[in-house]
Amino acid sequence: MSSKPAIPAAYALHLLELVARWEISPDQLLAGSGHSQEKLAAPGAFLSIAELEDLFARARRLTGEDGLGIYLGMQIPVSAHGYLGFAAMTAKNIREALEMATRYVPIRTTALALNLEVEKEEARLVLEEHADLGGAREAVVLALLTGIAQIGSSLTGKPLRGRAEVVFPEPPYYRRLARLLTGPVHFARRRNCLVFSSSLLDLPLVLHDPVAQRLAREQCEQELARYGSGGQLLLRVRGALARDDGGVRGLEEVAAELHVSPRTLKRKLAACGTSYSELLDEMRQSRAVRLLRADRLSVDEIADRLGYSDAANFARAFRRWTGTTPGAFRAAARGGEA
Repeated sequence: MSSKPAIPAAYALHLLELVARWEISPDQLLAGSGHSQEKLAAPGAFLSIAELEDLFARARRLTGEDGLGIYLGMQIPVSAHGYLGFAAMTAKNIREALEMATRYVPIRTTALALNLEVEKEEARLVLEEHADLGGAREAVVLALLTGIAQIGSSLTGKPLRGRAEVVFPEPPYYRRLARLLTGPVHFARRRNCLVFSSSLLDLPLVLHDPVAQRLAREQCEQELARYGSGGQLLLRVRGALARDDGGVRGLEEVAAELHVSPRTLKRKLAACGTSYSELLDEMRQSRAVRLLRADRLSVDEIADRLGYSDAANFARAFRRWTGTTPGAFRAAARGGEA
């Protein structure tokens, strides 16, 4: 897996199956993308975030359906998640399945992470974004949260009640499709997460198989050792780069946060094929795009928040990333976002 955030191409295959409901062929959806159905089905194939964003945008245009994320989440089986899915489906109960999902998600992607938070009566499965998903954000978040809820019901053989919370505002199509979901979605919240009774964590899974589960876990550990451990490091570094006040941390601060020396951190990042500077640049780009789309801060304020000495330096970096200026990007986003 590249050090750049990416999504397994297998998920795109399910999007191809989904749009067939609207009589859209794989060739129509993939036209001009440089991908074929066979290429997407190749073991270890991944899509960049930009490619995923383009694919969802094209799917929305061709089908005329903006709620594809909900439909996609309802149809993706647990097997689509590879060895991670196999390990989860053979677990003893929901708690064990979710604990494995949070541990092994880096073998699927470093763009997203999962964290399980358990209180006395309530549990939360938090979906963290470690990359700017752009125009695909809404579809990806809804697909994953819907999919996890659907998988939980199928693996326990019981309808599981709870709610989803997402950070973006309610889209126009939600009320039309809400009847398809097992629980409500609350919009404009602080985090993306599933919220449910902690008592559900002890529900047994109908496919529990200790032998198969051990084999699946061993395979996940092997993949984690191959590139997942590096993925975990990248997740931790990306999480440490941003300050709570919206600023950014320097190399020494990030190293201290991770309890290693700056020299050790640089060596470990080099082993992952990247560097602190590259990750900082990547984070600045994703946050810049998000802040410009949000339209709440001026360009000068965004430059300051991202740690640039002045707006001119920020503008040069933004042109290098996107080929355009922050002002032009913001103007286009106001009038032309899908």
